[in-house]
Amino acid sequence: MFAPDLIHEFVPGSSERTLLLLHGTGGNEHDLIPLGRELDPKAALLSPRGKVLENGMPRFFRRLAEGVFDLDDLKKRTHELADFVVGASRHYKLAANHIIAVGYSNGANIATSMLLLRPEILHAAILFRAMVPLVPDKLPDLSSARVWIGAGNEDPIVLTSEAQRLVQLLRSAGADVTIHLLNAGHGLTNGEIEIARDWLRTKLFPGESGNRKQKTT
Repeated sequence: MFAPDLIHEFVPGSSERTLLLLHGTGGNEHDLIPLGRELDPKAALLSPRGKVLENGMPRFFRRLAEGVFDLDDLKKRTHELADFVVGASRHYKLAANHIIAVGYSNGANIATSMLLLRPEILHAAILFRAMVPLVPDKLPDLSSARVWIGAGNEDPIVLTSEAQRLVQLLRSAGADVTIHLLNAGHGLTNGEIEIARDWLRTKLFPGESGNRKQKTT
């Protein structure tokens, strides 16, 4: 019996794919549903709410200060989230090998942590405004993982150098990483959502790309 300890929203899809939607600080299980639908209209959507509260705002793990994470709590919450995904996959009859994380800020950081600590959970990841959450004692084999990272060159929270450090860490583990730097701050832009959507279609399900109407010029 599936008795999740994470409040979540689930929206069925018409394909084998599932987008695991992970909100930023102060978000909830509803925030990224429209983003998920925009990225992949056919995917199922699994959107949990972070259990940690910071001044009343939900997060997925504790931090000690801006950009300074409680690593013990991060590891605990990462395994907790991974176990939730395993349980949800069984309960909702999801294809466990077609789960794609879509994370923003705090959500992107725990998605990255899951790639590093529980690599069997995720098929791919779209990470908006992510930084290096931790460096494991031993890097996992991420040779089958594909990752897209969106970074803003005017982001006061996640510097581009930190995003590049994340790219190098994931590539060192063998992941296929694409990074897109744009003129933006910490918030998302419509343009980068379109770029992420195109990457998703091209990289992960190119067979469906041919069904789209071609633009005329």
